[in-house]
Amino acid sequence: MKKLLLQASALCALTYPAHAELTVMSWGGAYERAQVEAYNKPFTAETGIAVKMISSDNPAAPIKSMVDAGNVTVDVADLEFTDAVRLCDEGVLEEIDPASLPAAPDGTPAVDDFLPEAVTDCAIASMVFATVYGYDTTKFPDAKPATIADLFDTAKFPGKRGLRKGAKINLELALMADGVPAAEVYETLATPEGVDRAFAKLDQIKSDIVWWEAGAQPPQLLADGEVVMSTGYNGRLFSAMVSEGKPFAIVWDGQVQEYDLFAVPKGAPNKDEALEYIKFATSTKPLADQSKWIAYGPPRRSSQSLVGLFEDGKTEMAPHMPTNPANMGNALVSSYDYWVDHETEMTERFNVWLSK
Repeated sequence: MKKLLLQASALCALTYPAHAELTVMSWGGAYERAQVEAYNKPFTAETGIAVKMISSDNPAAPIKSMVDAGNVTVDVADLEFTDAVRLCDEGVLEEIDPASLPAAPDGTPAVDDFLPEAVTDCAIASMVFATVYGYDTTKFPDAKPATIADLFDTAKFPGKRGLRKGAKINLELALMADGVPAAEVYETLATPEGVDRAFAKLDQIKSDIVWWEAGAQPPQLLADGEVVMSTGYNGRLFSAMVSEGKPFAIVWDGQVQEYDLFAVPKGAPNKDEALEYIKFATSTKPLADQSKWIAYGPPRRSSQSLVGLFEDGKTEMAPHMPTNPANMGNALVSSYDYWVDHETEMTERFNVWLSK
């Protein structure tokens, strides 16, 4: 605890303009609320810097447009891993010195405390999330969906399915539903036959798919009865179940894990303050604190033991984390290497498939 306080004191010792205000672009909804509570409010209390949130369905596109136009109004952006790597390679993001990140409370350097690949040249992971699928329990009073194959089985479990509009994640889910082990998914997708196999599996439910694009949509689609099952971000589904009392259940089989990361767009109006925000937000305690408001896992090892109860004061959060061993039986970690190399090609193929 003493070292956690020393980390905060180091930030307090810095001097900032009294009018300083950061603009952070994130994804809205329950996720944004968790960031406000775990990061923004404590950061403002320590530094006096106000933090304004704006939301986007995907911050990568507007950030690139701002940088290309030379008119950047965002200081910190919350990005998916493949977008962070790509935008860094394109010179859209500022580099971040990993040695500047706060060490763990026991003195372990940040680069050794973070999970593998959570620290990149231009972005630092703030959480581990998973794309899973959830279902409305009232629609299935007898047999319950339990595997990723059930998402694609409209004979056994009839009804509409919600899927995110795009190739990424859907191709992986389709292959796992078709019997490909998680460890062999990207090896399979690297072949023309594997890609054909994934699209053939998607063909089986194409007429039953309702497409979603924003993270808040899957719980709403389920609540409105537009679908009986939907892929979605585990934290959004958890919030609907626990905070709103919706009769949903999550199936962890076939979950696809990813990082979200904080980055600073090139030309950010408050670059220095933005970097301090990222250092604060990705230190041990704030990363653990986020789990009080949403079921996303902290990407630092030193944060794991600090994960406690949900804001309701009774729900243990550890079992709801994507990284919980009980949820990892057939889990896939998204391959940024694959998607950086193939995203354009697979997106074009997906769009052609969608139009047919």
